[in-house]
Amino acid sequence: MYDVIVVGTRVAGSPLAMLLARKGYKVLAVDRASFPSDTPSTHYIHQSGLNVLKSWGLLDELLATGVPPIRRLNFSYTGIVLQGFAKSSPDVVDAVYCPRRTVLDNILVKAAGNAGAEMIQGFTVSELVFDGDRVVGIRGAVGDGAEQEFRAKLVVGADGANSTVAKAVGAGVYDASPAGCFIYYSYYEGVDWGMQHRTGFGEQQFASWPTNDGLALVAVMRKRDRFREFRTDPDAGVQEIVDQVDPEFGVRLRDTGKRVEQFRPMLYPDNYRRQSYGPGWALVGDAGYHKDPFTGWGITDAFKYGQLLADLVDEGLSGARSMDEALAEYQRERDAQSASAYEMALDLSELVLTPYYDSVFRATALDAEYTTNFFGLIGGIYPPEKYFGEQELSALYEKVNFPVADRHVSKDGVTA
Repeated sequence: MYDVIVVGTRVAGSPLAMLLARKGYKVLAVDRASFPSDTPSTHYIHQSGLNVLKSWGLLDELLATGVPPIRRLNFSYTGIVLQGFAKSSPDVVDAVYCPRRTVLDNILVKAAGNAGAEMIQGFTVSELVFDGDRVVGIRGAVGDGAEQEFRAKLVVGADGANSTVAKAVGAGVYDASPAGCFIYYSYYEGVDWGMQHRTGFGEQQFASWPTNDGLALVAVMRKRDRFREFRTDPDAGVQEIVDQVDPEFGVRLRDTGKRVEQFRPMLYPDNYRRQSYGPGWALVGDAGYHKDPFTGWGITDAFKYGQLLADLVDEGLSGARSMDEALAEYQRERDAQSASAYEMALDLSELVLTPYYDSVFRATALDAEYTTNFFGLIGGIYPPEKYFGEQELSALYEKVNFPVADRHVSKDGVTA
C-alpha cells in the first residue's frame, strides 16, 4: 500500500514524486515511456521555474549538461520590438535555459528515484481501481507482461493532456478556449541567433533558442487552418515564414542553417482547466491545466504547481487537515496564481494583438525601465498587477508621450 501513486513521470510527475518521497512518504511513480526519451516541448524554462529547480538542488546538474545560458531575449510582435532581460538580483537565476527533454526529464526521473520513490518505466495504466466513487489504485502492465495492481491513498494523474486518470474519473473542463495554431519545430546546426521570438504580419511566428549539443531549436507557428498545406513541405514552409517575418534571418537560415533531426509537428489541444481533484485522486501539469505554448510556460508551471500540490498533499497525509480540503486549496491556488499567465497566453497566441496589448507593448518599447519590467513579467519574477496596473500604465503613457487616443489602461478599452 502506497501513500501516493503518480501516473506520468515527466516535468510534473517526477518532481511531485521526488518531493513527497523526500518528505518520507511511500511513493510509486509509473510511466509508459522509458528514460531518457523525447517528448514534444518548447524546452523553455522561465526564471521562476529555474528558481524552483534550484530550490530542489537540481539546477547545477542541469547546467552540467552544457545547456547554454540565455541572458538576452529578443521579442518582436507585428512591428513592436522588445529586447533585453529582467533585472538581476541575488535570489533570482540570472539566465534562462532551454534543455532538451531527453536531458531534463531524465534528471527529474533520477532525482525522484534517488529520493526514494519507486519508479516503474514502460508501464501502461489500463484502468483505475475504485472503491465506490473513491480511487484507490491503478492496474496496468509493463509491455506485454502480466497485469499488476497497485493501491494508494491518493492517485495523481501527471500524464498530460490526454490523461488516462482524467478520463477515468470524468474530470470536467472549465475556462476552455479553442487552440488557435499549429507548431512545427526541429533542431538545427549553424543557427547562432540567440533567443528569438518573432511574430509577423499574416498571423505567423518563428522562434529559436539554443539547446544542448550546440544545436538550436527552430519553431514556426501558423493558424490551424493552414496545417494541411504546410505539412506537404515543412522545410519550405519554415523558410517561407522566417523570410516573411524577418528577411535577414531568412537569409541566415538559408545560408548556414542545417536541419539535423526530423520535424516535430504539434497540433496542440485546446486551452482548458480541468477539475483537478476528487475522492482519492488529483491532476497536475497538463493533465489538469493546459494553455497555448506561445508563452513557453508549460515546464515552469509544471514545476510550480507540482511543488504546490506536494506541499498540500503533505498536509492531507500528515493529518494537518483533511485531504479533500488540501486538494481543494491546491486547485484554487493554482487557478488564482496562473490566471494572468493563462489569459495572456490565450490573447497573444492569436498572433494578432488586441488594441490593449498593442498599446501596452508599443509604449513599453519606448521606455528602458518598463522594458526591463516586461522581461521580469515574462520570467515570472515581476508582478503582473504592477506591469498591467492602471496607474503604472497611465504614468508610462505620460512619460513616453504616447498618443492619447491609443492609451489603453484596461482591457475594456478605457483610455488614460
